[in-house]
Amino acid sequence: MSFKGFETEDFDAFNIEDLEGRMAMIQERIQPKFHAIAEDIAPALSEMTGREIHLHVAKHARRKVNPPADTWSSYCHNKRGYKQHPHFQIGLFDDHVFIWLAFIYELPHKREIANRLIENKTSIKDHVPGDFMISLDHTKKDAEALKDTDLDAGLQRFRDVKKGEFLIGRQFDANDPILQNGDAFIEHAMETFKTLIPVYQLAMRDDY
Repeated sequence: MSFKGFETEDFDAFNIEDLEGRMAMIQERIQPKFHAIAEDIAPALSEMTGREIHLHVAKHARRKVNPPADTWSSYCHNKRGYKQHPHFQIGLFDDHVFIWLAFIYELPHKREIANRLIENKTSIKDHVPGDFMISLDHTKKDAEALKDTDLDAGLQRFRDVKKGEFLIGRQFDANDPILQNGDAFIEHAMETFKTLIPVYQLAMRDDY
């Protein structure tokens, strides 16, 4: 299946108020698109990173009552899971699609990774375009352009706060025509990840 793009109905899934109904729509409409995107993205990321990259699609299995506010696919060198490793994400809320390099709070080497990013914050700002977005909590929509962000403060929070996170990448409004064109979206996703590979390599070590 080739990726044809996102449609209004994909975002409408998040208007369904009950868990079962929303999950059915996510599974029927959105998850097949994640798998289609991965046909191009996973091999490209494997080549970019020099590691075999595996797709993980969020199952939201722990949810028993409240439906998820967003859903995502993750790309990680670890075949068994992604949360304890630096990883890449493509996902959506009800009003936008996000493309992230993600460092979330489950990272066992969070402090060490944060310190390396802090030490290299100047090169990160020099290398990554100012209109790329920064998020400090993957569960929230809140994000700020890199050029408007106190990067040092954000990375220190990521390091020092137990639930602190750091995500960097791009967001596309649900109405952006790029999302409706599968080839254009994949091209932008690949371009985004290629830009972020040096940040990923800063964080990575052979033992994780």
